[in-house]
Amino acid sequence: MNTNRIPTHPGDVIKEELEYRGITQKRFADLTGVPYTMLNEILNGKRPVTSDFALIVEAAIGISPQLLINMQARYNMAVAMNQSSFMTRLEHIRKSCAAIF
Repeated sequence: MNTNRIPTHPGDVIKEELEYRGITQKRFADLTGVPYTMLNEILNGKRPVTSDFALIVEAAIGISPQLLINMQARYNMAVAMNQSSFMTRLEHIRKSCAAIF
């Protein structure tokens, strides 16, 4: 995986679709029963898209929940792989386990 560029957070796709349709975040939150603060955090990439939320979005505006979950997984993986301390930990685990197995 190329980690030079972090993939698009699925919240960006949802945000663009709401803007295109002229639906405010407040209105979408009211229509779907999702707390406004939670919705805003998702749309701004500060909170992940969960399976439940992806299904809500699909019911409301027809975006594939599988697409959103796959985007979230790619985003999460890229973020993790860009954390140098975590990558150092993984390298240590690889070396330790290679000596045992």
